[in-house]
Order: sequence, then C-alpha cells, then structure tokens
Amino acid sequence: MLRPTARQYEVSRPLYSEEAFTEEHEKVCRRRKTMADHAKQYFTCDSKRAKSAALSLLPVIGWLRIYQIKEWLLSDIVSGVSTGLVAVLQGLAYCLLAALPPWYGLFSAFFPVVIYFFLGTSRHISVGPFPVLSLMIGAVVTRLIPDEGPRFNITGLEDATVDEQRVVVAASVTFLIGIMQLALGVLQVGFLVMYLSDTLVSGFTTAAAVHILVSQLKFVLGLVVPGFSGPLSIIYTLEKIFVQITDTNICDLVTSIIIMVVVFIVKEINDRYKSKLPVPIPIEVIMTVIACGISYAFDFKTKFGVDVVGHIPPGYEAPMAPNLQVFQETAVEAFPMAIVGFAVAFSVAKVYSVKHDYTIDGNQELIAFGVSNIFGATFRCFAVSTALSRSAVQESTGGKTQVAGLLSAIMVMIVTLAIGFLLEPLPRSVLGAVVIVNLKGMLMQVRDVPYLWRRDMPDCVVWVVTCLAAIFLGLDLGLAVGLGIELITVVFRAQFPRCSVLANIKGTDIYKDRKDFLSIYEPEGLKIFRIPSPIFFANVEFFRSKLVEAIGFSPLRVLRKRNKALRAIRKLLKKGELQWTPKGFLVSSNQALKEPEGEGPLEDLDLPTDFQDLPVQINWSAELPAGISVPRVELHSLVLDFAAVSFLDISALKGLKTALKELIRVEVDVYIVACDAYILEKLHACSFFDDEVKPSIFYLTLHDAVLHVLERRGGNTETELHHQKVVTTATVHRPLKGWSSLRSTDKTIPGPETKF
Repeated sequence: MLRPTARQYEVSRPLYSEEAFTEEHEKVCRRRKTMADHAKQYFTCDSKRAKSAALSLLPVIGWLRIYQIKEWLLSDIVSGVSTGLVAVLQGLAYCLLAALPPWYGLFSAFFPVVIYFFLGTSRHISVGPFPVLSLMIGAVVTRLIPDEGPRFNITGLEDATVDEQRVVVAASVTFLIGIMQLALGVLQVGFLVMYLSDTLVSGFTTAAAVHILVSQLKFVLGLVVPGFSGPLSIIYTLEKIFVQITDTNICDLVTSIIIMVVVFIVKEINDRYKSKLPVPIPIEVIMTVIACGISYAFDFKTKFGVDVVGHIPPGYEAPMAPNLQVFQETAVEAFPMAIVGFAVAFSVAKVYSVKHDYTIDGNQELIAFGVSNIFGATFRCFAVSTALSRSAVQESTGGKTQVAGLLSAIMVMIVTLAIGFLLEPLPRSVLGAVVIVNLKGMLMQVRDVPYLWRRDMPDCVVWVVTCLAAIFLGLDLGLAVGLGIELITVVFRAQFPRCSVLANIKGTDIYKDRKDFLSIYEPEGLKIFRIPSPIFFANVEFFRSKLVEAIGFSPLRVLRKRNKALRAIRKLLKKGELQWTPKGFLVSSNQALKEPEGEGPLEDLDLPTDFQDLPVQINWSAELPAGISVPRVELHSLVLDFAAVSFLDISALKGLKTALKELIRVEVDVYIVACDAYILEKLHACSFFDDEVKPSIFYLTLHDAVLHVLERRGGNTETELHHQKVVTTATVHRPLKGWSSLRSTDKTIPGPETKF
C-alpha cells in the first residue's frame, strides 16, 4: 500500500524461497523457439511482411508519404542550398587528403548522396567526403602509387598517369568498402559498431585530426612533400617539411593565415549567436569566393608560384569496373575503413534521430552506405561517410528530410557541369586552410583526457593508447590497437569485478556495502557476499578467492584439517590412548599427541566428515583432545547475492558447485538469492543439484534469506534486528528512498520502524 503523502510503503507477504514461490504461484508454460522455428519465420513471406520489407529497404517511401510540403519544403530548399555550397568546398578540400585531383571530390559529393536519399534512414546527416576516411584512403593510394619510388603494377594501366592510377586505386578500394558494408548489413550485424566506444572513437578521431593537420601543412606552406604511409609516416612527413621550411611560399602562408583567422572568428560568432542567427554565416564559402577572385585578379599562379586547383573538366566520366588486383592488396585496410565510415555516420545520425524523435536502423544504414559506395565507386568516387560540420549546417539551417541532401547534390552537380571553371584559380592553400580550421572540434577532444583520468582510468587508457597508436602506427593499425585495448579493459572489468560484503541498513529491508554506511546491522555468524558481474571461466577462480577473503577462512583447508583430526582421534581410540566418557574425551596417555600429517589420499580429505564409527559427533568449536587443533569457523550462514550475475558457463558451474560443497562440508549453510530464472533453468538442466547442493538454497530476495537464517538459528531476533520480530510472514514498513537519500555519513537520523 503506497502512501503518497508520507512517501512510505508497506508490504506483507510470506517468506519465500524459490521453491515455495514456485509452488504457490503457477508459472506460464512457454514454448521456447528452436532454430527451426526461427528459420521458418525468417523464410516465411506474406503480404504484410513483403510490405514491411519494401519499406525497410526503401525508407524514402515511409517519410515521403508524410512529407508536409507547406511546412518543410522551404526549409529543405534553404538547407539544401547552404549545404550544397559547403559540400562543394569540402569535396575539393577533402579530396586533397585522398591524394586525388580536387574535382573528384565533387563526384563523391554527388553520386553517394543520391543513393542515400532512397536507402538511408537518417533525415538529417549530409553524406559525402569525411576527412578521416579521406585520409585513410589517401594512405592506401600513396602506398600503392607513391610520388617517388616503385609503384604497384595495375594491369592495363601501365601507361596511365599517376593521377589516373590513383583514381583507379581509390575507386577500387571504395568499391571493396561498399561490398563489406553491404554484406554486414545483409547479414544483420550492424551491432558490430557498438564495439567502438565513444572513448575509442574520440581518441581515434583526435589522432586522425593530427594526421590531417600535418598532411595539410605542405599546402599551407606551398611545399612539395611526397606522401608517406605506414608506421611513423607522420614523423617522415614532418621531417620533409622541416627540411624544406626555408622554401615556404610566403603568398600561400599569408593567404592561409588570413583564411584561418577569419573563418575561425566567424565560426565562433556562429556558435555563440546560433540562437539569434536565422542561418549560420557560410564563411568558408565567402572566403573561398574572395580568395578565388583575388587569385584570378592578381594571377597568383604566375606571379607568386601558387599551386591552384587548375582545370576542372566539365561533366562526369564514364563508369568503370573495379580492379581485382587492388582488392587483393587492400582487403585488410578496407575493413577498418568500412567500420570507421559507418561508425561515424551512425553516431551522428543517432544524435539527430534522438533530437528530432524518429528511429534509425543500423543494418539499413550499412546497406545504404554500402550501395552508395559501390555505386559511387563505379563513377570514380572515393569512400564517403558524413562530415560533422556539413551535417550541422544541413540540420541547423532548417533541413527536415533528405530532400535537403538531394538539393545539395543538385548544387554540386551544377558546379560540376556548368560553373566549375570559376574555381580553377582557387589556391590549394585555401583548401588546406579550410580543412585545418575545421579540425578544431576533433583536436579539442584532447580535453577529455583529464576528465577520463579522474572519472574512469581504464577509459582514459583506451583514449590515450588509441590516440598515440593511431598517430605513430597509422590509422588502420592504431584502430586495431585501440580495439584490442578496449576489449582487454572489458575483460579486465569482468574478470576482476568489485566484490563486496553487504550489511543491512538499520530499520529497512535494504542491504548495501558495509564499508559505505555507518548505520548498519550484521547478524553474528552471517555473511552476505555480492559479485556484480557474470561468472565465467575467466573469473571463477577470482570469485572463489574473493569469497574466501570475505569469509575469512579457506573451507577446503578447514575441511582437510577436520578430516585429519578425525583420523588422529580414530587412531588414538583404536590404540586405547583416548577414551570417551559422558564428560567428554579422556586422554589416557601422559603425552599429548598431534594429528598425523599427510596420511591417506589427499582426495579423501576433501570428502564430508564422517562420524559414523565415533561415539559422538565432535563439536569443532570446542577444545579438542590430545592437543589436536583445528581452525574454528565462526560463520554459520553465507548468503550469495546473484542479482547482478547474468550468466554462468560450464566452468563457472563446476567452480561454484565445488565452492558450495566445500562450505556445506564445513557446516556453513549457503543461500543464493535473486538468481535469474534463466540461470536456474540452466542449473537444473546441467544436473547441478545433488544430495549436498539442493534447490532449497535459492531464495527470492536478500531479505527473505536473512529472515530465514535468523528464524532457523532461533536467536534473540528482537534485539538483533532493531527490535524486529521474525515470523513466517514478512511485513516491511519504510519510507521510499532515492539513492541520494541513503547517506553513509548520517549518524543522527534513525531508521523508521520495520515489522517482520
């Protein structure tokens, strides 16, 4: 009965073990689905399922049916135009990261966007080149087709130029990435991206930002630096830059600095006054147009030797088939790119889906990006994801659906087909400056390190190791190292959980770690042990060691000592040196004897103590005859809290059963509480129970088990439990408490009355 005014509740019910509860409350017999049932359901098709599949594969049908033309169309047009201008600029800029001619970035900002319009489930992300993914593509391209040294021999392209060979490599790798993403989506394994935690992605993207920054220095300084790939490539690049630092093109440097300062200032203004500005100021586009006009007017290319974008061929090139040789050389590198590209896009899409209250499908997103990359690769695109800044523009300018994305693709198409020539005098240093200034968000993630160090050291280790490995070993190897470290931390947390001994909070039915609270009660001879993780082969020994540490003795050692003592007593009785009288054992020999050590097989010492041939059962807490000593066990009952144990494997079952038997054999009653129904079913199925370990040891709650122990022991429970009387029904009367209201430092506030 809940009393809202007093914030209290009362519960009156019988004291339940699992067996008693099952007997009183009939369970529903549920038929578990077999693999055949799942297969039959998967391959069964009807009209409803066909319709659902069509809507799933073509999400555009779902949201176009509810498209509100009057309310959404104008917003989508404004957003599409704004995003399209940014997409043109970023397509050119990020293409430099991929070590390709700039205009191929326009292809990547068009074809994949059109495909995603039909297949994607997010309404707000802007699909296109992503700097981290572009840099990873560039690393593969420069490895196979370097500026200097031997190149990978591509059949049929022996006489092609360096740029043409690089385009084939980039498109083939993109095609392979698309196949991998499509396969993962079809196999419904989109959950794999969950293994990339926010901490790992943060460290990885920060390292990628450092790589991007270094790669753009050659454009900002106007230097000719060959591309490097593999471990320590960033060191080699910096070495080449510093060797040529005296050859810096002052015009490029000054132009870049001006662009970066102005863009940075205006971006800060956009962030500070975004609630008051109807549309963010497209400062990158404005500065690009100005720089392009000044470069054309003063002929930067001829007078100052500035490297410009150059000729942009109008129109699109004919489709091409991927190169299978490139597949063989890049398969290992393509998989992390497929995962990174999807992970970043899915993370951004999830943020906007929560903000605007709609759902996204991870597996369908994999299919959408897979098909987008496959289709785009046939038209010489490189791998795409979503750029955070571009998606922010699309969403903040009022974009409601992917109609805005489609309009941005149309803007890119107009530039490609008609007005691309206007960008020919644009200095590449301007593109480099735009890339660098957009790295602020990723570089500032380094501020997460102090917070992680204070709050979660394993996460901090993942961040730092991932970042350093990605910087010095390369992005692909760095991601693998980071993922390995992350999995190690997960195993470490599961293998070494923080076990605790619980105690009753006086006046309540609540049990907390006894180290955290002052007003607690611990019945004498009773321990409550909690393990907050699954028990499996890797941590079962840790569980047993922590259990021994909590109870303060080794049950196996005590059992062996008792069995050795029994052997010694039997031997003394047989020799006549020890006799039993009504007053106890009487030693007839003047010399005190010790129990023999190491007699008999060791396995026999682990068996239950056998008193059959003795005149009386020995009280191990009393003083033993003939100087025989056995460790005393003050514990009479142990309660194991399994509320946080989600599964047990076979190794854990064996280890748990052994631990329970050892405790039972030294006359400690063991109870397990809050055990999951699935685990109980598994215990029965695996023949866990026998004459020693019985199903009756399982209880519904901690309080039920503690009440049972106190009732069975027949102690002065009124004194023991804060003047609480133990009967067969449990009545609880206490206030509702949040976590913050349970204060470990509270010494003065007494608990409310509790009745049992």
